[in-house]
Amino acid sequence: MGRGKLRIYLGAAPGVGKTYAMLSEAHRRVERGTDCVVAFVEHHNRPRTEVMLHGLEQIPRKQLDYRGSVFTEMDVDAVLLRAPAVALVDELAHTNVPGSRNAKRWQDVEELLAAGIDVVSTVNIQHLESLGDVVESITGVRQRETVPDEVVRRADQIELVDMSPQALRRRMAHGNIYKSDKVDAALSNYFRPGNLTALRELALLWVADRVDEYLTEYRSEHRVSKIWGSRERIVVGLTGGPEGRTLIRRAARLAEKGAGGEVMAVYIARSDGLTSASPKELAVQRTLVEDLGGTFHHVIGEDIPVALLDFARGVNATQIVLGSSRRKTWQYVFGPGVGATVARESGPDLDVHIVTHGEVAKGRGLPVARGARLGRSRIIWGWLVGVGGPVVLAVLLNTVDLGLANDMLLFLTVTVAAALLGGLLPALASAAFGSLLLNYYYTPPLHRLTIADPKNIVAIAIFVGVAVSVASVVDLAARRTHQAARLRAESEILSFLAGSVLRGETSLEALLERVRETFGMESVALLERAGDVDPWTCAGSVGPQSPKRPEDADVDMPVGDHMALALSGRVLPASDRRVLAAFAAQAAVVLDRQRLQHEADQAKELAEGNRIRTALLAAVSHDLRTPLAAIKAAVSSLRSDDVAWSEEDQAELLEAIEEGADRLDHLVGNLLDMSRLQTGTVTPLIREIDLDEVVPMALGGVPEGSAELDIPETLPMVAVDPGLLERAVANLVENAVKYSPTDEPVLVSASAMANRVEVRVVDRGPGVPDEAKDRIFAPFQRYGDAPRGAGVGLGLAVARGFAEAMGGTLNAEDTPGGGLTMVLTVRAVDSLPDLATATAGRQAS
Repeated sequence: MGRGKLRIYLGAAPGVGKTYAMLSEAHRRVERGTDCVVAFVEHHNRPRTEVMLHGLEQIPRKQLDYRGSVFTEMDVDAVLLRAPAVALVDELAHTNVPGSRNAKRWQDVEELLAAGIDVVSTVNIQHLESLGDVVESITGVRQRETVPDEVVRRADQIELVDMSPQALRRRMAHGNIYKSDKVDAALSNYFRPGNLTALRELALLWVADRVDEYLTEYRSEHRVSKIWGSRERIVVGLTGGPEGRTLIRRAARLAEKGAGGEVMAVYIARSDGLTSASPKELAVQRTLVEDLGGTFHHVIGEDIPVALLDFARGVNATQIVLGSSRRKTWQYVFGPGVGATVARESGPDLDVHIVTHGEVAKGRGLPVARGARLGRSRIIWGWLVGVGGPVVLAVLLNTVDLGLANDMLLFLTVTVAAALLGGLLPALASAAFGSLLLNYYYTPPLHRLTIADPKNIVAIAIFVGVAVSVASVVDLAARRTHQAARLRAESEILSFLAGSVLRGETSLEALLERVRETFGMESVALLERAGDVDPWTCAGSVGPQSPKRPEDADVDMPVGDHMALALSGRVLPASDRRVLAAFAAQAAVVLDRQRLQHEADQAKELAEGNRIRTALLAAVSHDLRTPLAAIKAAVSSLRSDDVAWSEEDQAELLEAIEEGADRLDHLVGNLLDMSRLQTGTVTPLIREIDLDEVVPMALGGVPEGSAELDIPETLPMVAVDPGLLERAVANLVENAVKYSPTDEPVLVSASAMANRVEVRVVDRGPGVPDEAKDRIFAPFQRYGDAPRGAGVGLGLAVARGFAEAMGGTLNAEDTPGGGLTMVLTVRAVDSLPDLATATAGRQAS
């Protein structure tokens, strides 16, 4: 029996209809006579889904005891014993209860597939292992149940169950997904429109990539070389010249005209590496194409038109963008050019665009890599061998007769040695001098610069030709070897610099030390000055007695108009200045980064001080007024002679004075702490505490019955300053009560999400439009037609200042059904619930 086939219904979020679609497919198969059973389907108490289970055979679940609770899981053995043709298995990423046959449900599915049973399953995009970090950054929730991407990719069929965020939220509001008591929290947290839109995009892109893989695999298996224009793929041919930027922008505009357009810039270099484009210009073009959403490719090819067409066909491109030739008119005698050749050989399925630009017919002018100098000592030895070697060899050969042929081979050996040591010129000198000595001493008539036998003339000519040819080849090989070693060293250095940029390293001294070690210098300094006539100052240096001015250094590399990298120790050759310029530019970047970071830190401290100062002044003018007014009213009543107060009334007034004084004392203490925060002498007193110890105290300033409290006991502890948290929540509640209808109490609830806890103050008032949600937190802002007696608009500013001082956040959201919800987020202390708690919660829902 062969392996079973796997079909997966993929969704962007819970509630899009994956299970419903799976059950609908099961009914269709049963109607066709297929043996189909329900191995495990969770309907989550959704009526419409539960109805779809009617008429389908269900395999009884296996019960497991874990930590005193009973859980149900799929009975793999029962399904294997039943051996249906198709089994429905919901929630592929589910984690089985400890004690189950396998740790994960997808492993159970693998057993069913291995037994030849076809499986239909479901999974959400957030449960794919590779997308865990992306999903957490979007939703703030880390998915603990995941399935390896490869398991889903191996599926025979993947069907996307799609639904717009608005439609899904309507389903949620109607109670089709969760129970009514969980709808508001779900809509305000995980099921926000932004979250759902981002998850939907992830699902669509993942499925699109999978379809692209299917297409590529099919084309490869069936050896399809013809281009299929399933979507626009535009290849831009770059030469490294300045016209490349124009071509890239033109290709980007072409890609924007079609849905899903893709731009791929390709630079084709010859394998010998002798002719190359400007690395700086290629780096600029690479950045440009990546900024425009495309990709950059570097390809090696001897025949540029062939390599370009092979690349385009290999990526299933539909268009090629090339620039008009930069060759002058007379250069066309060597051939039609790359653009004409590509257009001729592209065929009917590949469009070629020739784009004009400002460099047309101005000459190619690409830089050619020059041979590196071989070094002074090596050249000297080459000349010594090339000139002195033939003399020494002639003296030795005068003592023994080896014959003209052997003599010529020995002189040729000296010429090759001169080429190896000193290059071409010493070798040419050796060949010329050696031919004269051969003619004078060893070619009849001897001791005369004449040759009697014509055969010897041919032999001498062949000797000179072979000597020059061998010397040229040896010289070229030696120079290329030296050049390759040098370029490899340069690439390692430039790679280090690029890596330091990516890693964000900001140590100027470490970079200058690397410069000193790389070039073997005694000291290195980065100098700068404010203007052309201002004195130089040292921004950073390494080594003893670093130069104070560029004029005092052995080597100086300008960086802009008022900065220079100065090195002392030796004079560098001109060939080293390119790498030195890269180091100098990087040093300037590092220095700017250090200063920007320092300025950012200072700005952050200043902003923090201003924020705390604003919150402090707001609290003084806003929160001190209420207790002072209550105390003054009670004292004035007691001192009044117009009313005879009973003992009960006096006790009540005295109690009001005491409560106002206590509240005033408590508030003044918090304000003093805030003033110390402003001066940097104290930090908020952050400690671990339960929310139910603080939040209830914040409701003392509002009328009884105007606010409801829902703080679960299972919430983790939070790391906050209790006094600041109490004042922040109190201001939020007072503001919510102010705008909420009298018959609609304000709801104060709390919930845990990942490593934070959210306190939500929900009212059913008129709400606030999106464009005004940030303004309401500014001081002296009152929204709508609030009366003057409602305050001066500092309560929310104070609350946000206190929240941020504790490392939390405070934001405003719409209340589902109308109203405004204030979301106060603080850091949680306890870890997330264990597996048993998470599993029990899932079973209960």
